[in-house]
Amino acid sequence: MSRLAVARTVAAVLAFAASVAFILVAPHWDKVGDIKGAQMGTYFIAIVGLNIVTGYTGQISLAQGAFMAVGGYTTAFLVTHGVRDLWTIPVAALVAGVFGFLLGIPALRLSGLYLALVTFGLAVAMPDLLAWDKLSSLTSGGQSIQLFGSKHLLGQGFNDVTVFGHTTSFNRAVYYLTWTLALVLFALAWLLLRGAPGRAFRAVRDSEVAAASSGVNIAAYKTVAFAIGAAYAGVAGSLLVIAVAFADPQSFPAKLSLTILVGAVIAGLGSMWGVLLGAAFVQFLPVASVHISKAQGVPDAIYGAALILIVLLLPTGIAGALKRAASPLTTRLYTRS
Repeated sequence: MSRLAVARTVAAVLAFAASVAFILVAPHWDKVGDIKGAQMGTYFIAIVGLNIVTGYTGQISLAQGAFMAVGGYTTAFLVTHGVRDLWTIPVAALVAGVFGFLLGIPALRLSGLYLALVTFGLAVAMPDLLAWDKLSSLTSGGQSIQLFGSKHLLGQGFNDVTVFGHTTSFNRAVYYLTWTLALVLFALAWLLLRGAPGRAFRAVRDSEVAAASSGVNIAAYKTVAFAIGAAYAGVAGSLLVIAVAFADPQSFPAKLSLTILVGAVIAGLGSMWGVLLGAAFVQFLPVASVHISKAQGVPDAIYGAALILIVLLLPTGIAGALKRAASPLTTRLYTRS
């Protein structure tokens, strides 16, 4: 292995270790806490999934919020029918992944803004679909599905939870559950993208003609990418419902899909190493904007200005900035090897 490869591996390990350290200490900070930290974790998972679809295969998807709704309502339905909440998480991923795969099939005929509009249409329609009377047996119509107090919910939504002999609050347990799954899913995505599937995804993104001439099955890889991204969103939606102990159509508005896209762009499309900061941006900047000024319209203006400034200064996202910052070290090692 060359010194350049070693340097990159060491940098990746250090970045992962720093992320784990941050996750361990974050809930002890008053400005983060368990609930906000857990919600940041759901954003993290959804952004990783979107990055696979948009950043690595070049398909602009604005349906992550809709897939989160599918995962969230899958968990809510199963818990109310006697299934333990933790067991519903993989089922939510599977159901959302199937939805993503089915959406990916007609999406093969679309690209660019046309694909973005179709997927955003699903995100816009999802709250109304969840409130549709004909789906009331699955979604309770427009009514919230309450899980608080259910014996099948972690700590019934309010009791302390004991894990491996250690007792902690419900909120803290949800926080660590969310981030444990987030780190596992991040590692799986990283391994996937470093292997042959990742190379095929990037080939499809860079040139479909060249990828097809190299033997890459364009249709298969595009639909699989949609399925994987949707499955990640399904896990995020499931964890969100477990954290708040209810499911409601208004918990998954169209704005949620845009928020996840913003997080992915800020993190840096086509790279996984800025996702943590991208998730932190969409979670905490709106809160910070309100603290700066509560005047009508001012928080949104601050949020928009910050977004424009970051995109102008960091056109390749936070991951691109980190890569440029580390390039002198890796270049020096490469020239010495």
